[in-house]
Amino acid sequence: MAKVWFVTGSSRGFGREFVTAALSRGDRVAATARDTGALADLVAEFGDAILPLTLDVTDRAAVTDAVQRAHDHFGRLDVVVNNAGYGLFGTVEELSETDIRAQLETNVLGALWVTQAVVPHLREQGGGHIVQISSAGGVLAFPGMGGYHASKWALEGLSESLAQEVAAFGIKVTIVEPGSYGTDWGGPSAVFSAPHPAYDGLRQAMAGFQLRQGDPAAAAQALLAVVDAEAPPLRVFFGTQPYEAAQAVYASRLRTWSDWAHLSAQAEGQHALQNVRA
Repeated sequence: MAKVWFVTGSSRGFGREFVTAALSRGDRVAATARDTGALADLVAEFGDAILPLTLDVTDRAAVTDAVQRAHDHFGRLDVVVNNAGYGLFGTVEELSETDIRAQLETNVLGALWVTQAVVPHLREQGGGHIVQISSAGGVLAFPGMGGYHASKWALEGLSESLAQEVAAFGIKVTIVEPGSYGTDWGGPSAVFSAPHPAYDGLRQAMAGFQLRQGDPAAAAQALLAVVDAEAPPLRVFFGTQPYEAAQAVYASRLRTWSDWAHLSAQAEGQHALQNVRA
């Protein structure tokens, strides 16, 4: 059965590929973007199957209106993809208040406003699937990206709670964690904090760090498989490199927690210490 999608950030990158893949197989899509002119060719090709909606996800009232318009137009919403977002580059010391507030407004609150707007519709119709586009940076962290990581780690925690809260209503939640892809995430759409010379050496070292670039079109086909799955995952990496890195990172975290378990028990008090000795 054809699905009805609501996708944010549809003008380029992953969003554009997601919309194209869904339309190409006969689904219908409410595609939102700050500039819907970029969707004109898809409207020409797919006609009434696509509903372009101008939207800035940081505008909560506009989000609620766009979701309602999409639901009224298509009669239901089956797949909601919170894709709108961007990368913020800068060390923690370099982040300005404007930098970090704008990052959280888009990457966290934008997804929250969409989620809050769609859940009542999904609950009323007895189900649906919310897909949160996070990042490998939602479980891993690298220098020079603290603000971005803060947004994606927040989105992951928010979404894991959401999944438990809405499961009884037949609503599924999947957190997609892409690795490095050939989009403009690190280019034209990125924001860079004002550099501090103290970190010039770090930036030079990071500039030589190269990752394999995944194909965004392949990611779109993978997303179709996720939304068609009878029991979709709560979390899924897109690309092989994030899983490789996560294995090492989580092994290190578990080892550290184990090495300091005695202090953890001490911090709990005498009863916990007795249990550890036993």
